[in-house]
Amino acid sequence: MTVGSPPAALQSASLLLVDDDHHVLESMADWLRSFGMQVDAESSYAGALDRITARSYDLVLADIRLRDGDGFDLLEQSLRRRPGTQVLLMTGYGTADSAIDAVRAGAFDYLTKPLIDDELVMALERALSQRKVLAENTELKQQLDRKHGMSHIIGSDQRMLRVFDIIESVANTRATVLVTGESGTGKSLIARAIHTRSERRTGPFVEVACGALPENLLESELFGHVAGAFTGATTNKVGKFLQADGGTIFLDEIGTATPAMQVKLLRVLQELAFEAVGGTQTHRVDVRVVLATNEDLAQRVAEGAFRQDLYYRINVINLELPPLRSRPSDIPLLAKRFLEEVREDANRPGVTGFSDEALAAMQRFHWTGNVRELQNVIERAVLLGKGEVIQLSDLPVEMRLVNPHASGSAGYTGQTLKEALEGPERQIILEVLELNGWNRNETADQLGINRTTLYKKMKRLGLEDRMPVS
Repeated sequence: MTVGSPPAALQSASLLLVDDDHHVLESMADWLRSFGMQVDAESSYAGALDRITARSYDLVLADIRLRDGDGFDLLEQSLRRRPGTQVLLMTGYGTADSAIDAVRAGAFDYLTKPLIDDELVMALERALSQRKVLAENTELKQQLDRKHGMSHIIGSDQRMLRVFDIIESVANTRATVLVTGESGTGKSLIARAIHTRSERRTGPFVEVACGALPENLLESELFGHVAGAFTGATTNKVGKFLQADGGTIFLDEIGTATPAMQVKLLRVLQELAFEAVGGTQTHRVDVRVVLATNEDLAQRVAEGAFRQDLYYRINVINLELPPLRSRPSDIPLLAKRFLEEVREDANRPGVTGFSDEALAAMQRFHWTGNVRELQNVIERAVLLGKGEVIQLSDLPVEMRLVNPHASGSAGYTGQTLKEALEGPERQIILEVLELNGWNRNETADQLGINRTTLYKKMKRLGLEDRMPVS
């Protein structure tokens, strides 16, 4: 073997070389080291097994035939003990069938001796590139798990702690879970947390917003269709249940399902079997089902709008998420987490926290949009705020109106009601004008008044004189 210009991708990469031909072993090891690779050489299966047990390698390059073992066995052990390692097998007796067997068994490549220098280098470079891609995918999955897993669901409220306990208890079961709560409470996060805490975490997580689709499209979306099933169905389509095979399917807004769809869902949940729209083949799947709704399904059953048997089938485990306004002690924790996320995404690392007044206002506010609304408020404050600390003035007007000191102990001052209200009214209009860059159309819209009323108020309150000169 001759030494060419050292490939940059191979420099510093670690490799375990295994061959029972000592001459080939040493010469190839020296040649690979000349590229800057860190090479350990072993002539036996037992020695190679000890090596991969003791440390992790980027690559393993092993002969299939060894005196005391088999390269396929070493491949299996390497995949089991060091799943991040790429394994390449080589042999002097290669056939097409053995190459297929090697790839099926998990080998990255299958090389035939005598090895050609350039082909070996290219194979090693491809294996390292693939290892890098797999490592990046693993990191992305870990980031998603951190974002959507249990660590992202914050709460010290006793009701939330109870939810966490139930998730831990049922995650590895096959039980159907129904997540209930108002819009914005985090039902999708709970569903994903159940998935990531289960043994199905390596399988797919498929989410379907049932309320966003009419019945005919929802059926096709869930179960798929065959070509010609309806106008526009020109090809076969794989449905979400089949896509989720081996993993978890999350059906959001299940309360919107029509009576006909409820019948189909009941069968799928009972038998985990279905046919595609227009098809005759029965598909069977291994799927964990998590459902969610912001409706009172028990009330809908009483009204005859939701099937009682389906309700009993999906209400095996019920996780009820409390609204944010009923757990104000969690708001500082959530606000801090959202601040960390937003300032990273928006490249605003200088925003460090919240003033006491801002936190107090957030804890007093009646969050009709729940956690999702809080997240939006934090994002807006980070993007539009000017200082290192988010102040009360950085929050929306409606939050600043909730002021516990507005009716403080100062008592009656002798003003008329109109005079007493002018001060707060002037301050609110001024703040919204400044927030909107003195755009009076946007200010009027945000305050919920027409432009004429705003102009009159600005004139009466002396705000026209405060307008910046363009």
